Amino acid sequence: MSGLRFDELGLRVDADNEVVRPNPDFEVDDPEVVRDLVRGNPWGMIVSGGGGGLVASHYPLMIEEGAEGLVILTHVGKPDDEVHGLGEGEILCVVQGTHGYVSPSWYAPEARPVPTWNFTVAHCYGVPQLLDEEENLAVLTRLVERFERELPEPATLDPESGALIAKGTVGIRLPITRFVCKRKLSQNKDPQTRRQVIAALRAPGPYHHPVLADEMQAELDRRG
Repeated sequence: MSGLRFDELGLRVDADNEVVRPNPDFEVDDPEVVRDLVRGNPWGMIVSGGGGGLVASHYPLMIEEGAEGLVILTHVGKPDDEVHGLGEGEILCVVQGTHGYVSPSWYAPEARPVPTWNFTVAHCYGVPQLLDEEENLAVLTRLVERFERELPEPATLDPESGALIAKGTVGIRLPITRFVCKRKLSQNKDPQTRRQVIAALRAPGPYHHPVLADEMQAELDRRG
């Protein structure tokens, strides 16, 4: 098809600005990338089509390690389970990784000077399985352990207080039946532009973002 170009949001559009398909430069189909994304960014958004329209809630997430397939564990506070109609149909779980603004002032002279945003994100779809009280308490305990282990004197969730906390929550096991994952790290730019963007993100300034720069450098080293 003639007249095709790539825009800066990861979509391929034709000469009439009609969307053709997602930009394959940014597509990821490896579930291990999604697992690593959740491990490194364990705070996600749950979206469902509730009776009154779209509903969104934000909760901590955890990968069910060793599970067959990609499975996310989480919980919601009551009555969010009823608001979302959990267990009645498919939900969307959005997990966002590192992201940041990219200025065209950082590009090589021949690059198209369009401002953009680099990011990693996964949209995970599945029908949630509601956990019983014992399973929910086990997941809550593991969540606390996962975050507390970073501290010099980690706290623990004892069974008695944990059981009281669990009564106000509903545990969820979410087997992911499909996902859409994008890693937009300037892969559609020329090597010089990519190196200049990396250097700019590492330099002091309002958009200083060395973590994003490291991700871009790793992608450049991996795929060129």
